[in-house]
Amino acid sequence: MKKIRAAITGVGAYVPDFVLTNELLEKMVDTTSDWIESRTGIKERRILKGEGQGVTVMAEQAVLELLRKTNTDPMDVELVILASVTPDMIFPASANILCDKIGMKNAWGFDLEAACSGFIYALNTASKFIETGTHKKVIVVGADKMSAIIDYTDRATCIIFGDGAGAVLLEPNDEGLGFQDAILKSDGSGRQFLYQKAGGSAYPPNEETVSHHEHYVHQEGQTVFKFAVTNMADVSYEIMERNQLKADDIAWLAAHQANKRIIDATAQRMGLPAEKIMMNIERYGNTTNGTIPLLLHEYESKLKKGDNIIISAFGGGFTWGSLYLKWAY
Repeated sequence: MKKIRAAITGVGAYVPDFVLTNELLEKMVDTTSDWIESRTGIKERRILKGEGQGVTVMAEQAVLELLRKTNTDPMDVELVILASVTPDMIFPASANILCDKIGMKNAWGFDLEAACSGFIYALNTASKFIETGTHKKVIVVGADKMSAIIDYTDRATCIIFGDGAGAVLLEPNDEGLGFQDAILKSDGSGRQFLYQKAGGSAYPPNEETVSHHEHYVHQEGQTVFKFAVTNMADVSYEIMERNQLKADDIAWLAAHQANKRIIDATAQRMGLPAEKIMMNIERYGNTTNGTIPLLLHEYESKLKKGDNIIISAFGGGFTWGSLYLKWAY
């Protein structure tokens, strides 16, 4: 009997219309477009505007495109995992809200929160439901409205983040394609360097937490950068070694789009040339859980059946990891 693997069989994505350029940020905080681009690789990012517009607004559009492209009936979807750090509300889960909006009435679902690594954590989790034979159609969404938790007077963070969403459909594959391996890691001691202090049970919202800007992202950039460069590069190389992969064997690196220098360092550690690196950070910035599915969506037409792809991410907390898959279509 052939081994069943979980394979990505379609990709959908959505980004808001409003473009926040570096030039606009120059008018908001003490920075310059050249400084931002030279240190991050970002030229612009998308922002979701409008009262009451939460992350499921973007996730809904990404999933609707995915369903159309794959000719999938919403009633056939069995499970939805939504990776996000900016859910519509603490509860109910945004995955449940999303299912209701689209009419995926036979699906159960939940949110998964692992900062910028959430999407690859969710992919690995979802793959197990396929591999065990209990599910046939699983949707994994990566989406964040980072503009909701960014202080636009803080030049250290407001230049980095944007809003966006992407979604993939996972289905069984018996051709040897799909997910091959995963290495996922975390280190909670990193929580002091990249976090949102208030809003949880330790620091519930009150006048003091609001006045002290504790509901916004706090980041110690240099420390996070050093950890990310080392760990994302190392885990990407580790998954290559574990699967006896050489640089020539790899078609693409899909790395979390947090900082171009981190992506370049990861590719260098893997021995990959620039033409094998998926990159769109210049247009979208860091959309947190949205970056990897947005990459897959953008490069979909260039992907070939059987391509070896390494997906890597690093996030606050700290969380990081790498997946190895063979493209299935």
